[in-house]
Parts: sequence; C-alpha cells; structure tokens
Amino acid sequence: MNLFTNPVAVKFLRHVVAASKSLVDAPLPAATAELMRIRASQINGCGFCLDMHTKDATEAGEDPTRLHLVATWREATVFTEAERAALELTEEGTRIADAAGGVSDGVWANAAKHYDEDQLAALVSHIAMINTFNRLNVITQQPAGSYTPGQFD
Repeated sequence: MNLFTNPVAVKFLRHVVAASKSLVDAPLPAATAELMRIRASQINGCGFCLDMHTKDATEAGEDPTRLHLVATWREATVFTEAERAALELTEEGTRIADAAGGVSDGVWANAAKHYDEDQLAALVSHIAMINTFNRLNVITQQPAGSYTPGQFD
C-alpha cells in the first residue's frame, strides 16, 4: 500500500501531519525532538522515519557521532542530562505495552527536573506523533533510503 496515493490514507495523513506541525514552535530544542524521533524509530524498526530524521538532523548540523550513538545513549558521553531524560521518556513512552503501568514515576520525575510543563507537553506530543508515524510506516512497509531533506515541507 502506498500511503501517499491511497485516498483514505492521504486524508488521514493530512490530519496527522497538521497535528505534527503544531509542534514546530513548541518550546523544545529541535535537536532534542530529532533525537527522540530517531530513538523511537529505532525501537519501532521504522526505516522510513530513521532515514528521514537522521537526514534532517544531519542537514540541521547535528554531530554525526551523536546520531550514531542514539541507540546506546546510556553509555554515550555526548548527550546532556536533559537529552538523556528526554530519551528515557521516549523509550518508556514508546514501549508502553512492555512496561506494566506505562511511564514510571522515576522517569517522569527525571524529565520534570529538566523541562517545564510546556516542554513536557511537547515531549509527550512528540513521542505520540513519532509513534503514530512509525506505526503507519511499519504496518504498510514503507521503503527507506530515498528521503531528501525538506521533501515533505
């Protein structure tokens, strides 16, 4: 199935994309949001989104070392404490089905040490959006590798 040509999928995607655009001005560093999207996409096995977000991050000037180490962020020394908190929240928010009770109080409290309420709302919204896109792409087996930065702007 091609999500970009099927009329039902196109109509749905138009609304999902509009919702994601509401996060453009969210009070969260763009690099943090991109790292979160990459980590969730790794967990979900979404090659389409990994292709897009690693290329977008590179285009925005992100350090390639950081991109290579997102999957192993716990051991890497290249992420700030705030980014680590966001990545941890992303992991638990993405793996809800694996963790009885969802996001743990400790992970939430750690994120709340680094982010105010508006930023927390942005974190949660980014996690929800990337998981939505991941599921659409994984379910329909969208191919990865041909994305060009800015392609969907």
